[in-house]
Amino acid sequence: MGLLDGKLIVLGVSGGIAAYRACELARLLGKDGARVQVVMTEAGAELVGPLSFQALTGRPVEVGRGGVTAAAGMAHIDLGRDADLILVAPATANTLAKIAAGMADNLLTSTILASTCPILLAPAMNTRMWQNRLTQANVSLLAQVERMVMVGPAEGELACGEQGPGRMEEPTVLWQAARACLSPKDLAGRRVVVTAGPTRERLDPVRFLSNRSSGKMGYALAAAAARRGADVKLISGPTALDFPWAVRTELVESAAQMARAVGRDAAKCDLLLMAAAVADYTPRKPAKQKIKKGDGGLGVDWKRTQDILAALGRKKNPALRVGFAAETGHPVEAAGKKLRAKKLAMVVANDVSLPDAGFGVDTNRVHLVTKDGSEELPLLSKDEVADLILSRVAKMLPARRARR
Repeated sequence: MGLLDGKLIVLGVSGGIAAYRACELARLLGKDGARVQVVMTEAGAELVGPLSFQALTGRPVEVGRGGVTAAAGMAHIDLGRDADLILVAPATANTLAKIAAGMADNLLTSTILASTCPILLAPAMNTRMWQNRLTQANVSLLAQVERMVMVGPAEGELACGEQGPGRMEEPTVLWQAARACLSPKDLAGRRVVVTAGPTRERLDPVRFLSNRSSGKMGYALAAAAARRGADVKLISGPTALDFPWAVRTELVESAAQMARAVGRDAAKCDLLLMAAAVADYTPRKPAKQKIKKGDGGLGVDWKRTQDILAALGRKKNPALRVGFAAETGHPVEAAGKKLRAKKLAMVVANDVSLPDAGFGVDTNRVHLVTKDGSEELPLLSKDEVADLILSRVAKMLPARRARR
């Protein structure tokens, strides 16, 4: 089950060279559980064959004014009424102009005009076309429509060989934006800080102490909070993950760096989600030169790192704090102790010795531990776990305060 499970998404493909990239977008939406109905303009169908989209979505593709269904004159009404989201990618200058003018000369623009659902537009065109005053006037007009969201264009090398704004955003970005359009906004106006990933504690210029955290749970939490309307800051240790869409990200390496970063932002946030696997120990005196191999063992003098959550618990801090406990054996018992010792609102605990709930996998099996007891969640994707955590936490947040 995906976060878009059962949602009907009309994917509009107009006649830009980026139309081929909409194939990957259709695949991502379908993999996330969405029912994807592709509607192409005639120019779009000249660039990418409709059969490609039919193979990816399992649904016949409507082209131009539509096929047999549209001949009855009701396809645009049916799609406009039933769609949960209309996503136009690429949205060419011509298509943007038609939507802004309220034109309905093909099935895609007719469906948009007959709809009441959110509409996500992904502009793609030559830089000069994008910067043209007429295009910008259309963009400004569309921005005034509350249910219309525009993502992009990105900057880079265009198909014509020129550089500048005009590239269609990456399919992964548009997929995340589609998720955001269809998510509850129960964190709107909130400021959320999320920590993620491991830390690295330097032993010498070429070696460090770290752990197996991939950062996937923390990144899922940051993305979910942003989808739900929060202003999100992600403080991340070293990972191989792409940054979540619409999330401000600060990269750190050591436990000390993470402590400083959290200290700067904690007093200004409403919710702190400490999903990072922060090292408990660091070398007291890292070697300045590479430690050479010898015949004996290697002795290292270790010192404790700062316990970030415990330090925050000793301060007057308005943020609701959620900790994470990656344990082996008895996660609920360890989480309960952590909850009380560090004065947390919730601890999310899991047994990392389980093959489907440990480091580096896309699923998790967690316990949500609060002062009222514990709730065990079944095996879920980390995206689903993140949304369930935020659903519980959103109800625990006090009434929204005025911005400081």
